[in-house]
Amino acid sequence: MSDAQIHPTAIVDARAEIGPGTIIGPYCIVGPDVVLAANCWLQNHVTLAGPMTAGARNKFYAYCSIGQQTQDLKYQGEPTYLEIGDENSFREFVTVNRGTTAAGKTRIGHRGNYLAYSHIGHDCNVGDAVVFSNNGTLAGHVQVGDHAIMGGLTAVHQFCRLGRYAITGGCSKIVQDVPPFMIADGNPAKVRGINIVGLERNGFPAETIKTIKEAFRLIYRSKFNTRQAVEAIQQELTASAEITQILEFIQSSERGIIR
Repeated sequence: MSDAQIHPTAIVDARAEIGPGTIIGPYCIVGPDVVLAANCWLQNHVTLAGPMTAGARNKFYAYCSIGQQTQDLKYQGEPTYLEIGDENSFREFVTVNRGTTAAGKTRIGHRGNYLAYSHIGHDCNVGDAVVFSNNGTLAGHVQVGDHAIMGGLTAVHQFCRLGRYAITGGCSKIVQDVPPFMIADGNPAKVRGINIVGLERNGFPAETIKTIKEAFRLIYRSKFNTRQAVEAIQQELTASAEITQILEFIQSSERGIIR
């Protein structure tokens, strides 16, 4: 704990590992088997429960509770795990649960922004540079791709997936997979279009966006079923990394894609 700043009212277990430059504010509780890398910041009244690891420069705001045991009733009491990357921001009252069994773990990537009251359930796998708006909620075993955005009060059913650069509207109910680059909105949600603004902001070329629009048209605006749409995309569109991602995502879907 050398070079860490720990407020006198904080409780830090002797079995926790605190990286240099980390600041632990008033009334925080850091439990055993918590590993924090360098330059993390805990504001006040933060609870971190292990086993969990968090990378460098993560920010934990007041009253968030990170690494508590799974809420899955099948939990048998063994040590389970949470793994967090670097430079994430967990705002007020955010909750993240560890995995249900020792065979799996909850994983969070780098540079995510998790706004107040958002929740990540057990065994989720969340990518890099995501945004969870207030009260965005993941049930267990959900996968979220890089740069995905969840609108406020979005709820995602267990085992669903949100693809890269996908976005959900506020108050959406997600019960199937949302393919990469798509906008899903509603209760239950439907795919409404592609995430043009997000793609443009992240430097996708106009020609690439045009091709993604064509894939959207074949999937959602034609008379094709999903299998037929996949075949049409393969036959009609020029191969690209983005088209491959869409096709692989659809073909690997276990719950089916939102239509």
